[in-house]
Amino acid sequence: MKEKSREKRETTFTLAIIPILAMILLLGVGYAIFGLSPEVLMLISAAIAGGIAVYLGYSWDDIMNSIVEKLSKTMPAIFILIIVGFMIGAWMIGGTIPMMVYYGLKIINPKFLVLTSFLVTAFVSLCTGTSWGSAGTIGVALMGVAAGMGAPLPIVAGAIVSGAYFGDKMSPLSDTTNLAPIAAGGKIYDHIHHMLWTTGPGFIICCIVYTIAGFSFGGELAAAGTPEKVTTILQTLSQIFHFNPLVLLPPVIVLIGSIRKKPTIPIMLLSSSVAIFCAVLFQHFSLQNCFAATIGGFKMEMIQMPGFGVDDVIADIPRLLQRGGMISMLNTVLIAFCAYGFAGTLAVTGALDIVLARLTKHVKTTGGLILSTIIACITAVFVTSNGQLSILLPGEMFRDTYLKRGLEPRNLSRTLEDSATVVEPITPWTAAGVYMATTLGVATLAYLPWAILCYTGVIFALIWGFTGIGIKKIEKGQEYYDEYVALNKADGVNVE
Repeated sequence: MKEKSREKRETTFTLAIIPILAMILLLGVGYAIFGLSPEVLMLISAAIAGGIAVYLGYSWDDIMNSIVEKLSKTMPAIFILIIVGFMIGAWMIGGTIPMMVYYGLKIINPKFLVLTSFLVTAFVSLCTGTSWGSAGTIGVALMGVAAGMGAPLPIVAGAIVSGAYFGDKMSPLSDTTNLAPIAAGGKIYDHIHHMLWTTGPGFIICCIVYTIAGFSFGGELAAAGTPEKVTTILQTLSQIFHFNPLVLLPPVIVLIGSIRKKPTIPIMLLSSSVAIFCAVLFQHFSLQNCFAATIGGFKMEMIQMPGFGVDDVIADIPRLLQRGGMISMLNTVLIAFCAYGFAGTLAVTGALDIVLARLTKHVKTTGGLILSTIIACITAVFVTSNGQLSILLPGEMFRDTYLKRGLEPRNLSRTLEDSATVVEPITPWTAAGVYMATTLGVATLAYLPWAILCYTGVIFALIWGFTGIGIKKIEKGQEYYDEYVALNKADGVNVE
Protein backbone atom coordinates (compact mmCIF):
# COMPACT_ATOMS: atom_id res chain seq x y z
CA MET A 1 0.00 0.00 0.00
CA LYS A 2 1.48 3.33 -1.06
CA GLU A 3 1.92 6.11 1.44
CA LYS A 4 -0.48 8.99 1.06
CA SER A 5 1.34 11.95 -0.47
CA ARG A 6 1.46 15.11 1.60
CA GLU A 7 2.25 18.67 0.71
CA LYS A 8 5.97 19.24 1.08
CA ARG A 9 7.22 22.39 2.77
CA GLU A 10 10.41 24.22 1.92
CA THR A 11 13.42 23.67 4.17
CA THR A 12 14.71 26.64 6.14
CA PHE A 13 18.38 27.17 6.93
CA THR A 14 17.70 26.46 10.62
CA LEU A 15 16.08 23.10 9.88
CA ALA A 16 18.80 22.29 7.35
CA ILE A 17 21.64 22.93 9.80
CA ILE A 18 20.14 20.98 12.76
CA PRO A 19 21.06 17.47 11.52
CA ILE A 20 24.56 18.62 10.57
CA LEU A 21 25.14 20.19 13.99
CA ALA A 22 23.70 17.05 15.61
CA MET A 23 26.13 14.91 13.61
CA ILE A 24 29.08 17.11 14.62
CA LEU A 25 28.02 16.99 18.28
CA LEU A 26 27.43 13.23 18.29
CA LEU A 27 30.75 12.42 16.61
CA GLY A 28 32.68 15.07 18.53
CA VAL A 29 31.45 13.85 21.90
CA GLY A 30 30.38 10.26 21.29
CA TYR A 31 33.24 9.11 19.09
CA ALA A 32 36.14 11.44 19.90
CA ILE A 33 35.61 11.47 23.69
CA PHE A 34 33.72 8.28 24.60
CA GLY A 35 34.87 6.07 21.71
CA LEU A 36 31.37 5.09 20.59
CA SER A 37 30.91 3.50 17.17
CA PRO A 38 30.92 6.19 14.44
CA GLU A 39 28.64 4.03 12.26
CA VAL A 40 25.89 4.00 14.88
CA LEU A 41 26.32 7.73 15.53
CA MET A 42 25.97 8.40 11.80
CA LEU A 43 22.73 6.38 11.74
CA ILE A 44 21.39 8.40 14.69
CA SER A 45 22.27 11.58 12.77
CA ALA A 46 20.43 10.15 9.74
CA ALA A 47 17.41 9.44 11.96
CA ILE A 48 17.37 13.08 13.11
CA ALA A 49 17.56 14.24 9.49
CA GLY A 50 14.78 11.77 8.61
CA GLY A 51 12.57 13.13 11.39
CA ILE A 52 12.93 16.64 10.00
CA ALA A 53 12.18 15.34 6.49
CA VAL A 54 8.96 13.71 7.74
CA TYR A 55 8.04 16.94 9.55
CA LEU A 56 8.43 18.78 6.24
CA GLY A 57 6.04 16.37 4.51
CA TYR A 58 8.38 13.84 2.91
CA SER A 59 7.45 10.16 3.04
CA TRP A 60 9.56 7.17 3.98
CA ASP A 61 9.66 6.19 0.32
CA ASP A 62 11.07 9.62 -0.54
CA ILE A 63 13.83 9.19 2.02
CA MET A 64 14.70 5.66 0.93
CA ASN A 65 14.75 6.61 -2.76
CA SER A 66 17.17 9.43 -2.00
CA ILE A 67 19.47 7.14 0.00
CA VAL A 68 19.40 4.47 -2.72
CA GLU A 69 20.18 7.09 -5.36
CA LYS A 70 23.24 8.25 -3.41
CA LEU A 71 24.47 4.71 -2.86
CA SER A 72 23.85 3.59 -6.44
CA LYS A 73 26.18 6.30 -7.74
CA THR A 74 28.98 5.16 -5.44
CA MET A 75 28.58 1.39 -5.75
CA PRO A 76 31.09 0.97 -8.65
CA ALA A 77 33.74 2.82 -6.63
CA ILE A 78 32.91 0.86 -3.45
CA PHE A 79 33.24 -2.35 -5.45
CA ILE A 80 36.72 -1.19 -6.51
CA LEU A 81 37.55 -0.68 -2.84
CA ILE A 82 36.61 -4.31 -2.09
CA ILE A 83 38.64 -5.54 -5.09
CA VAL A 84 41.64 -3.61 -3.74
CA GLY A 85 41.44 -5.75 -0.58
CA PHE A 86 41.29 -8.84 -2.81
CA MET A 87 44.35 -7.65 -4.73
CA ILE A 88 46.41 -6.83 -1.61
CA GLY A 89 45.83 -10.35 -0.31
CA ALA A 90 46.88 -11.83 -3.68
CA TRP A 91 49.97 -9.59 -3.95
CA MET A 92 51.00 -10.52 -0.42
CA ILE A 93 50.75 -14.30 -0.76
CA GLY A 94 52.25 -14.12 -4.25
CA GLY A 95 55.36 -12.44 -2.83
CA THR A 96 54.89 -9.21 -4.80
CA ILE A 97 54.66 -6.83 -1.83
CA PRO A 98 57.34 -8.67 0.22
CA MET A 99 59.72 -8.50 -2.77
CA MET A 100 59.20 -4.75 -3.26
CA VAL A 101 59.77 -4.15 0.47
CA TYR A 102 62.84 -6.42 0.49
CA TYR A 103 64.66 -4.71 -2.38
CA GLY A 104 63.48 -1.30 -1.28
CA LEU A 105 65.26 -1.81 2.04
CA LYS A 106 68.41 -3.17 0.36
CA ILE A 107 68.78 -0.55 -2.37
CA ILE A 108 68.33 2.63 -0.34
CA ASN A 109 71.58 3.74 1.29
CA PRO A 110 71.20 4.32 5.07
CA LYS A 111 74.01 6.88 5.17
CA PHE A 112 71.70 9.70 6.20
CA LEU A 113 69.08 8.39 8.61
CA VAL A 114 66.54 11.22 8.31
CA LEU A 115 66.36 11.10 4.53
CA THR A 116 66.52 7.30 4.56
CA SER A 117 63.69 7.14 7.12
CA PHE A 118 61.51 9.21 4.80
CA LEU A 119 62.39 7.34 1.60
CA VAL A 120 62.20 3.82 3.04
CA THR A 121 58.90 4.43 4.84
CA ALA A 122 57.47 6.12 1.74
CA PHE A 123 58.48 3.16 -0.42
CA VAL A 124 57.05 0.55 1.97
CA SER A 125 53.83 2.53 2.38
CA LEU A 126 53.53 2.92 -1.39
CA CYS A 127 53.96 -0.83 -1.83
CA THR A 128 51.58 -1.85 0.94
CA GLY A 129 49.07 1.03 0.94
CA THR A 130 49.19 1.33 4.73
CA SER A 131 50.67 4.25 6.67
CA TRP A 132 50.12 2.60 10.06
CA GLY A 133 51.72 -0.70 9.01
CA SER A 134 54.73 1.08 7.53
CA ALA A 135 55.30 3.24 10.60
CA GLY A 136 54.70 0.29 12.93
CA THR A 137 57.29 -1.94 11.24
CA ILE A 138 60.08 -0.20 9.33
CA GLY A 139 59.40 3.05 11.20
CA VAL A 140 59.92 1.41 14.59
CA ALA A 141 63.18 -0.17 13.40
CA LEU A 142 64.48 3.19 12.18
CA MET A 143 63.48 4.87 15.45
CA GLY A 144 65.54 2.26 17.32
CA VAL A 145 68.60 3.13 15.25
CA ALA A 146 68.01 6.86 15.82
CA ALA A 147 67.79 6.34 19.58
CA GLY A 148 70.96 4.25 19.62
CA MET A 149 72.92 6.85 17.68
CA GLY A 150 71.62 9.80 19.67
CA ALA A 151 69.89 11.32 16.64
CA PRO A 152 67.10 13.87 17.27
CA LEU A 153 64.03 11.64 17.57
CA PRO A 154 61.35 14.26 16.65
CA ILE A 155 63.08 14.88 13.30
CA VAL A 156 63.30 11.16 12.48
CA ALA A 157 59.71 10.58 13.63
CA GLY A 158 58.48 13.45 11.47
CA ALA A 159 60.31 12.00 8.46
CA ILE A 160 58.73 8.58 9.10
CA VAL A 161 55.22 10.05 9.37
CA SER A 162 55.78 12.04 6.16
CA GLY A 163 56.97 8.94 4.34
CA ALA A 164 54.14 6.79 5.66
CA TYR A 165 51.50 9.25 4.49
CA PHE A 166 53.16 9.84 1.13
CA GLY A 167 52.50 6.19 0.33
CA ASP A 168 49.07 6.36 1.93
CA LYS A 169 48.12 9.20 -0.45
CA MET A 170 49.70 7.84 -3.62
CA SER A 171 49.20 4.07 -3.41
CA PRO A 172 46.22 2.54 -5.29
CA LEU A 173 46.15 -0.01 -2.45
CA SER A 174 45.33 2.62 0.19
CA ASP A 175 41.77 2.92 1.53
CA THR A 176 41.83 6.74 1.62
CA THR A 177 43.22 6.91 -1.93
CA ASN A 178 40.19 4.92 -3.03
CA LEU A 179 37.78 6.71 -0.70
CA ALA A 180 38.55 10.26 -1.91
CA PRO A 181 37.45 9.70 -5.55
CA ILE A 182 34.40 7.81 -4.25
CA ALA A 183 33.41 10.88 -2.23
CA ALA A 184 34.14 13.28 -5.10
CA GLY A 185 32.56 11.15 -7.83
CA GLY A 186 35.82 10.72 -9.74
CA LYS A 187 38.19 7.91 -10.74
CA ILE A 188 41.07 6.53 -8.71
CA TYR A 189 43.84 6.83 -11.31
CA ASP A 190 42.75 10.35 -12.32
CA HIS A 191 42.93 11.16 -8.62
CA ILE A 192 46.43 9.70 -8.16
CA HIS A 193 47.82 11.47 -11.24
CA HIS A 194 46.30 14.78 -10.11
CA MET A 195 47.79 14.50 -6.62
CA LEU A 196 51.25 14.79 -8.12
CA TRP A 197 50.62 18.54 -8.36
CA THR A 198 50.51 18.90 -4.57
CA THR A 199 52.27 15.79 -3.26
CA GLY A 200 55.15 15.96 -5.76
CA PRO A 201 56.48 19.35 -4.62
CA GLY A 202 55.99 18.25 -1.01
CA PHE A 203 58.11 15.16 -1.67
CA ILE A 204 60.92 17.27 -3.14
CA ILE A 205 60.83 19.72 -0.21
CA CYS A 206 60.96 16.78 2.23
CA CYS A 207 64.05 15.36 0.50
CA ILE A 208 65.82 18.72 0.64
CA VAL A 209 64.96 19.50 4.27
CA TYR A 210 65.73 15.98 5.53
CA THR A 211 69.06 15.93 3.68
CA ILE A 212 70.08 19.25 5.25
CA ALA A 213 68.87 18.11 8.68
CA GLY A 214 70.93 14.94 8.43
CA PHE A 215 74.21 16.69 7.69
CA SER A 216 74.86 17.46 11.38
CA PHE A 217 74.94 13.81 12.43
CA GLY A 218 75.27 11.97 9.11
CA GLY A 219 78.82 10.76 9.73
CA GLU A 220 77.96 8.91 12.93
CA LEU A 221 74.92 7.29 11.39
CA ALA A 222 76.86 6.15 8.32
CA ALA A 223 79.24 4.25 10.59
CA ALA A 224 76.33 2.39 12.19
CA GLY A 225 75.55 0.40 9.02
CA THR A 226 72.28 -1.44 8.46
CA PRO A 227 70.04 -1.67 11.57
CA GLU A 228 69.86 -5.15 13.15
CA LYS A 229 66.07 -5.22 13.04
CA VAL A 230 66.06 -4.33 9.33
CA THR A 231 68.60 -7.12 8.71
CA THR A 232 66.31 -9.54 10.54
CA ILE A 233 63.34 -8.46 8.44
CA LEU A 234 65.34 -8.97 5.24
CA GLN A 235 66.51 -12.43 6.30
CA THR A 236 62.99 -13.52 7.28
CA LEU A 237 61.41 -12.27 4.04
CA SER A 238 64.02 -14.08 1.94
CA GLN A 239 63.38 -17.25 3.98
CA ILE A 240 59.60 -17.16 3.53
CA PHE A 241 59.39 -16.04 -0.12
CA HIS A 242 61.20 -16.94 -3.33
CA PHE A 243 61.90 -13.78 -5.31
CA ASN A 244 62.24 -13.51 -9.09
CA PRO A 245 61.31 -10.87 -11.70
CA LEU A 246 58.01 -12.56 -12.61
CA VAL A 247 56.73 -11.85 -9.10
CA LEU A 248 56.67 -8.16 -10.06
CA LEU A 249 54.29 -8.72 -12.99
CA PRO A 250 51.11 -7.87 -10.95
CA PRO A 251 52.09 -4.21 -10.27
CA VAL A 252 53.38 -3.87 -13.85
CA ILE A 253 49.93 -4.93 -15.10
CA VAL A 254 48.27 -2.30 -12.90
CA LEU A 255 50.76 0.36 -14.02
CA ILE A 256 50.24 -0.38 -17.72
CA GLY A 257 46.45 -0.48 -17.23
CA SER A 258 46.59 2.91 -15.51
CA ILE A 259 48.72 4.51 -18.24
CA ARG A 260 46.49 3.11 -21.01
CA LYS A 261 43.35 4.02 -19.01
CA LYS A 262 41.88 0.53 -19.13
CA PRO A 263 38.86 -0.39 -16.94
CA THR A 264 40.02 -0.56 -13.33
CA ILE A 265 38.28 -3.70 -12.05
CA PRO A 266 39.30 -6.07 -14.90
CA ILE A 267 42.90 -4.87 -14.62
CA MET A 268 42.92 -5.44 -10.85
CA LEU A 269 41.41 -8.91 -11.23
CA LEU A 270 43.97 -9.79 -13.93
CA SER A 271 46.79 -8.56 -11.68
CA SER A 272 45.40 -10.58 -8.77
CA SER A 273 45.13 -13.72 -10.94
CA VAL A 274 48.79 -13.42 -11.95
CA ALA A 275 49.75 -12.92 -8.28
CA ILE A 276 47.84 -16.10 -7.31
CA PHE A 277 49.64 -17.95 -10.11
CA CYS A 278 52.97 -16.74 -8.67
CA ALA A 279 51.90 -17.82 -5.17
CA VAL A 280 51.24 -21.37 -6.34
CA LEU A 281 54.17 -21.71 -8.76
CA PHE A 282 56.96 -19.83 -6.94
CA GLN A 283 55.88 -19.53 -3.29
CA HIS A 284 54.40 -23.04 -3.13
CA PHE A 285 51.21 -22.02 -1.37
CA SER A 286 48.08 -24.09 -1.94
CA LEU A 287 45.19 -22.74 -3.99
CA GLN A 288 43.05 -22.92 -0.84
CA ASN A 289 45.48 -20.61 0.98
CA CYS A 290 45.53 -18.24 -2.00
CA PHE A 291 41.76 -17.93 -1.99
CA ALA A 292 41.74 -17.55 1.80
CA ALA A 293 44.31 -14.70 1.50
CA THR A 294 42.15 -12.83 -1.01
CA ILE A 295 39.13 -13.09 1.31
CA GLY A 296 40.54 -12.74 4.83
CA GLY A 297 44.08 -11.56 4.15
CA PHE A 298 47.47 -13.26 4.35
CA LYS A 299 48.14 -15.07 7.66
CA MET A 300 51.44 -16.34 9.03
CA GLU A 301 49.79 -19.72 9.69
CA MET A 302 49.68 -20.25 5.92
CA ILE A 303 53.48 -20.70 5.90
CA GLN A 304 54.26 -24.41 6.02
CA MET A 305 58.03 -24.56 5.57
CA PRO A 306 60.31 -27.18 7.11
CA GLY A 307 62.28 -25.63 9.95
CA PHE A 308 60.26 -22.39 9.95
CA GLY A 309 58.51 -21.49 13.19
CA VAL A 310 55.87 -18.79 13.13
CA ASP A 311 56.39 -18.15 16.85
CA ASP A 312 60.09 -17.49 16.33
CA VAL A 313 59.76 -14.44 14.03
CA ILE A 314 59.94 -10.92 15.40
CA ALA A 315 56.63 -9.08 15.84
CA ASP A 316 57.40 -6.73 12.94
CA ILE A 317 57.00 -9.53 10.39
CA PRO A 318 53.34 -10.38 11.15
CA ARG A 319 52.54 -6.65 11.34
CA LEU A 320 54.05 -6.20 7.88
CA LEU A 321 52.65 -9.31 6.17
CA GLN A 322 49.30 -10.04 7.79
CA ARG A 323 47.04 -7.77 5.76
CA GLY A 324 44.81 -7.60 2.72
CA GLY A 325 41.67 -9.52 1.85
CA MET A 326 38.20 -8.27 0.99
CA ILE A 327 37.11 -8.49 4.62
CA SER A 328 39.74 -5.88 5.57
CA MET A 329 37.83 -3.29 3.52
CA LEU A 330 34.42 -3.95 5.08
CA ASN A 331 34.87 -1.43 7.89
CA THR A 332 35.61 1.32 5.36
CA VAL A 333 32.65 0.20 3.23
CA LEU A 334 30.37 0.19 6.29
CA ILE A 335 31.37 3.74 7.22
CA ALA A 336 30.73 4.77 3.61
CA PHE A 337 27.24 3.21 3.66
CA CYS A 338 26.33 4.94 6.93
CA ALA A 339 27.74 8.28 5.76
CA TYR A 340 25.81 8.11 2.49
CA GLY A 341 22.70 7.07 4.39
CA PHE A 342 23.01 10.34 6.31
CA ALA A 343 23.82 12.30 3.13
CA GLY A 344 20.88 10.75 1.27
CA THR A 345 18.49 11.66 4.09
CA LEU A 346 19.77 15.25 4.01
CA ALA A 347 19.50 15.38 0.22
CA VAL A 348 15.78 14.59 0.16
CA THR A 349 15.00 17.99 1.71
CA GLY A 350 17.81 19.84 -0.08
CA ALA A 351 19.45 20.60 3.28
CA LEU A 352 23.01 20.20 1.99
CA ASP A 353 22.38 22.62 -0.88
CA ILE A 354 20.95 25.23 1.48
CA VAL A 355 23.80 24.98 3.98
CA LEU A 356 26.47 24.95 1.30
CA ALA A 357 24.91 27.91 -0.52
CA ARG A 358 25.12 29.89 2.72
CA LEU A 359 28.71 28.79 3.38
CA THR A 360 29.92 29.57 -0.15
CA LYS A 361 27.81 32.67 -0.70
CA HIS A 362 30.82 34.96 -0.92
CA VAL A 363 33.17 32.44 -2.54
CA LYS A 364 33.76 33.63 -6.10
CA THR A 365 37.05 32.00 -7.10
CA THR A 366 38.42 28.49 -7.43
CA GLY A 367 40.98 29.28 -4.74
CA GLY A 368 38.21 30.39 -2.41
CA LEU A 369 36.31 27.16 -3.05
CA ILE A 370 39.41 25.05 -2.34
CA LEU A 371 40.03 27.07 0.84
CA SER A 372 36.43 26.41 1.93
CA THR A 373 36.92 22.68 1.29
CA ILE A 374 40.14 22.64 3.28
CA ILE A 375 38.47 24.40 6.23
CA ALA A 376 35.55 21.94 6.12
CA CYS A 377 37.90 18.91 6.04
CA ILE A 378 40.17 20.13 8.83
CA THR A 379 37.14 21.02 10.95
CA ALA A 380 35.77 17.52 10.34
CA VAL A 381 39.10 16.00 11.43
CA PHE A 382 39.18 18.13 14.59
CA VAL A 383 35.57 17.30 15.47
CA THR A 384 35.15 13.68 14.40
CA SER A 385 38.78 12.52 14.82
CA ASN A 386 38.06 10.20 11.89
CA GLY A 387 39.90 10.59 8.60
CA GLN A 388 37.43 8.51 6.60
CA LEU A 389 34.40 10.55 7.65
CA SER A 390 36.43 13.73 7.11
CA ILE A 391 36.79 12.69 3.47
CA LEU A 392 33.28 11.35 2.87
CA LEU A 393 31.16 14.13 4.38
CA PRO A 394 32.93 17.20 2.88
CA GLY A 395 33.21 15.29 -0.40
CA GLU A 396 29.45 14.80 -0.50
CA MET A 397 28.86 18.44 0.47
CA PHE A 398 31.10 19.97 -2.20
CA ARG A 399 30.74 17.48 -5.07
CA ASP A 400 28.01 19.33 -7.00
CA THR A 401 29.54 22.74 -6.25
CA TYR A 402 32.78 21.79 -8.01
CA LEU A 403 30.83 20.45 -11.00
CA LYS A 404 28.69 23.60 -11.21
CA ARG A 405 31.85 25.67 -11.40
CA GLY A 406 33.24 23.54 -14.21
CA LEU A 407 35.83 21.76 -12.09
CA GLU A 408 36.48 18.04 -12.55
CA PRO A 409 35.98 15.78 -9.49
CA ARG A 410 39.72 15.10 -9.33
CA ASN A 411 40.22 18.66 -8.02
CA LEU A 412 37.92 17.91 -5.11
CA SER A 413 39.32 14.43 -4.37
CA ARG A 414 42.86 15.85 -4.33
CA THR A 415 41.86 18.59 -1.90
CA LEU A 416 40.12 16.05 0.35
CA GLU A 417 43.35 14.08 0.68
CA ASP A 418 45.51 17.20 1.05
CA SER A 419 43.43 18.44 3.98
CA ALA A 420 41.95 15.35 5.67
CA THR A 421 44.21 12.31 5.18
CA VAL A 422 47.44 14.05 6.16
CA VAL A 423 46.09 16.38 8.84
CA GLU A 424 44.83 13.45 10.93
CA PRO A 425 48.31 12.17 12.03
CA ILE A 426 49.42 15.65 13.19
CA THR A 427 46.28 16.15 15.30
CA PRO A 428 47.06 14.87 18.83
CA TRP A 429 43.58 13.58 19.74
CA THR A 430 42.85 11.57 16.58
CA ALA A 431 43.40 7.81 16.33
CA ALA A 432 46.19 8.38 13.80
CA GLY A 433 47.89 11.01 15.98
CA VAL A 434 47.74 8.78 19.06
CA TYR A 435 48.95 5.74 17.10
CA MET A 436 51.94 7.52 15.58
CA ALA A 437 52.96 9.10 18.88
CA THR A 438 52.64 5.80 20.77
CA THR A 439 54.31 3.67 18.09
CA LEU A 440 57.24 5.99 17.43
CA GLY A 441 57.63 7.14 21.05
CA VAL A 442 57.52 10.86 20.19
CA ALA A 443 54.70 13.25 21.10
CA THR A 444 52.53 14.41 18.19
CA LEU A 445 53.31 18.09 18.72
CA ALA A 446 57.06 17.27 18.89
CA TYR A 447 57.19 15.59 15.45
CA LEU A 448 54.57 17.91 13.89
CA PRO A 449 57.05 20.56 12.55
CA TRP A 450 59.05 17.80 10.85
CA ALA A 451 56.07 15.96 9.34
CA ILE A 452 56.49 18.25 6.36
CA LEU A 453 54.37 16.33 3.87
CA CYS A 454 51.39 16.62 6.22
CA TYR A 455 51.03 20.35 5.59
CA THR A 456 52.75 21.08 2.27
CA GLY A 457 49.71 19.56 0.52
CA VAL A 458 47.46 22.25 1.98
CA ILE A 459 49.93 24.98 1.00
CA PHE A 460 50.26 23.85 -2.62
CA ALA A 461 46.51 23.18 -2.90
CA LEU A 462 45.91 26.85 -2.08
CA ILE A 463 48.71 28.08 -4.37
CA TRP A 464 47.38 26.13 -7.37
CA GLY A 465 43.80 27.03 -6.50
CA PHE A 466 44.41 30.79 -6.51
CA THR A 467 46.78 30.75 -9.50
CA GLY A 468 44.79 28.27 -11.59
CA ILE A 469 47.87 26.10 -12.13
CA GLY A 470 47.23 22.37 -11.91
CA ILE A 471 43.44 22.80 -11.93
CA LYS A 472 41.56 20.44 -14.24
CA LYS A 473 38.49 22.11 -15.77
CA ILE A 474 35.54 20.46 -17.50
CA GLU A 475 35.66 21.03 -21.24
CA LYS A 476 32.93 20.66 -23.82
CA GLY A 477 32.47 17.15 -25.12
CA GLN A 478 34.49 15.61 -22.31
CA GLU A 479 33.37 13.53 -19.36
CA TYR A 480 31.29 15.34 -16.72
CA TYR A 481 30.26 18.05 -19.24
CA ASP A 482 26.62 16.93 -19.45
CA GLU A 483 26.37 16.84 -15.66
CA TYR A 484 27.98 20.30 -15.47
CA VAL A 485 25.39 21.67 -17.92
CA ALA A 486 22.46 19.96 -16.16
CA LEU A 487 23.41 21.25 -12.71
CA ASN A 488 23.71 24.81 -13.96
CA LYS A 489 20.41 24.59 -15.87
CA ALA A 490 18.71 23.49 -12.66
CA ASP A 491 19.88 26.81 -11.19
CA GLY A 492 18.64 28.72 -14.24
CA VAL A 493 22.12 29.23 -15.72
CA ASN A 494 22.90 28.33 -19.32
CA VAL A 495 26.58 27.46 -19.76
CA GLU A 496 26.44 25.90 -23.24
